[in-house]
Amino acid sequence: MITKHMIRTLMIETPTIPGNLGKVATAIGLMGGDIGEVETVKVGPNYTMRNMTVQVENEEQLQEVIQAIEALGEGIRLHTVSDEVLSAHEGGKIQMKSKMPIRTLAELGRVYTPGVADVCRLIENEPEKASIYTTISNSVAIVTDGTAILGLGNIGSVAGMPVMEGKAALFDQLAGISGIPILLDTSDPEEIIRTVKHISPGFSGILLEDIGSPHCFDIEDRLKEDLNIPVMHDDQHGTAVVTLAAAISACKSAGLDLKEAKVGQIGLGAAGVAICRMFMAYGVKAVCGTDKSEEAMDRLAQYGGQPLESIKELMDTCDIVISTTGVPGLIKKEYVKQGQVILALSNPKPEIEPEEALEAGAAYAADGRSVNNVLGFPGIFRGALNAKSKVIDHEMLVAAAEAIASCTKHGDLVPQPLDPKVHQAVAAAVERTARGK
Repeated sequence: MITKHMIRTLMIETPTIPGNLGKVATAIGLMGGDIGEVETVKVGPNYTMRNMTVQVENEEQLQEVIQAIEALGEGIRLHTVSDEVLSAHEGGKIQMKSKMPIRTLAELGRVYTPGVADVCRLIENEPEKASIYTTISNSVAIVTDGTAILGLGNIGSVAGMPVMEGKAALFDQLAGISGIPILLDTSDPEEIIRTVKHISPGFSGILLEDIGSPHCFDIEDRLKEDLNIPVMHDDQHGTAVVTLAAAISACKSAGLDLKEAKVGQIGLGAAGVAICRMFMAYGVKAVCGTDKSEEAMDRLAQYGGQPLESIKELMDTCDIVISTTGVPGLIKKEYVKQGQVILALSNPKPEIEPEEALEAGAAYAADGRSVNNVLGFPGIFRGALNAKSKVIDHEMLVAAAEAIASCTKHGDLVPQPLDPKVHQAVAAAVERTARGK
């Protein structure tokens, strides 16, 4: 998930004359602004005040939008420009709160001293009771070293804290899980592994987040081997789950059999390699990929995929093409083969615009705007925790992807990410799969 866009809220007054709102929307659109929410703030005797959320790519484009609105005249006035994103983050997005009031000495005695000593003794004698009498059974550590924050790169774990808070907020809202951000001041794999192992007794799951490639592979593999609680690197497997779900839906729309098709992955970083492994786990017989890194190509081969030397070769031979390179315009229109499914998932600019791919003969094409990891990780961990699973494996992840696809309306790529039914379906599928082992 790469986000370099700016979101601003414009308070705009328009005279109560039909067509004025359309003029404003057109002015914004002509400057490349993407309008989100439109909220009517006040209706006066001869004017209407609205808040319009507009997404732009940079400050220069924002100024172009502002100038276009101000040039409309005819009583149309831009009153304020505010940054709702920064406002929403003031003071952070999460907090730890008590589940019960502590207003009397009797309540203090039950919750803390002296009563809590009895609970400690009980857990000392029967450690498994911690899952009943503490929050451990419903807590997941969200661990980052800050080396691959969104599309911003290695900006450090403190700068990545807003992302970790966002993950925690989504864990709570969508799955009822307590997600606890853990910021590390090291990117040394041995130190990260050692630290996570030391804090693991306080959690029932570990979500590795925004840890860069290639050290993310070794960190996840080692922690999975050493810990008896589920560990998942979201940039790898969360992305792969949602991508597989999107491909299942796209193939239905295009009339392709995914398992019989040849799938090509352009870009073999953390997400790209995981996508290839996910498709192989799903049962796709032919999975290939290409990357400028020889190490990445070797890694794909180790997992059973077929490395290809060039994008052109991949485009010439594959029925389904997925790209996660972050390079706009990488896929040339002339590369597109008749009847291909193309998912160019890099944001904010895809490797090829869907309209261009369709014009060139693709049977189905989409970008990555709707392919969001939030569709996966809350339900995946909810299902794993419910099943008291010690792992999150590919079988469970494939079940999650199939659940997401089953909730997708015909013609859509994926379902609405905040639909609670989707997360319930993912959790149920993952729990069912885990319990069936």
